[in-house]
Amino acid sequence: QVQLVESGGGLVQPGGSLRLSCAASGSIFSRYTMAWYRQAPGKQRELVAHISSGGNTNYADSVKGRFTISRDNIKNTVYLQMNSLKPEDTAVYYCYAGASIGIYWGRGTQVTVSS
Repeated sequence: QVQLVESGGGLVQPGGSLRLSCAASGSIFSRYTMAWYRQAPGKQRELVAHISSGGNTNYADSVKGRFTISRDNIKNTVYLQMNSLKPEDTAVYYCYAGASIGIYWGRGTQVTVSS
């Protein structure tokens, strides 16, 4: 069992930055692939970025060059640094943990990009 708690969302102006954090507890964090997904109103949930247990990363085309995912296996935390934010980045951002033994989701944190 893994518990995931996101933080760091909020309201930011276009061009601004935010850093999301996802703290994990309850299992061996380093074994999990971690990811960030997002869901905008009226749209399906989509993958933003993921990072494997070995540290390999992958990004959605829409965020490449602007977002960076990272993990700290000592602090059991995964981060999403978001720069050059655009209004279309507005969504609820969800943390995901996946391994052969199961998948887990956080409750989400709202990110709103607006002037």
